[in-house]
Amino acid sequence: MNTAGPDPGEQGVFRALADPTRRDILVHLTSRDMTIAEVADRFDMTRAAVRKHLTILEEGRLISIRPSGRERLTRLEPLGLKAAADWLDRFSRFWDARLAALQHAVEQEESQKK
Repeated sequence: MNTAGPDPGEQGVFRALADPTRRDILVHLTSRDMTIAEVADRFDMTRAAVRKHLTILEEGRLISIRPSGRERLTRLEPLGLKAAADWLDRFSRFWDARLAALQHAVEQEESQKK
């Protein structure tokens, strides 16, 4: 386990999640697959700018883009979020242990007061 931070494979996920527009794109893709044009229509930016965001999301393995006739469909890849979730889970375990120790200390102090 790397305790210093995400491993290089996780870096793309965190880079992709760092931008609020990319997080919004992921939210839109939770309901259904969309063409690149449909994604672009939801944002006040050029299609080229949206395409750049999609490229970063694809590099982070958070979405896939596949041809569908003359269009390209974007699809959320939920397993791509697993790297981020696993890394963040380390902190959850850290806080669980610390809070359990605090609870134990408080309970000991209360029992000594009685």
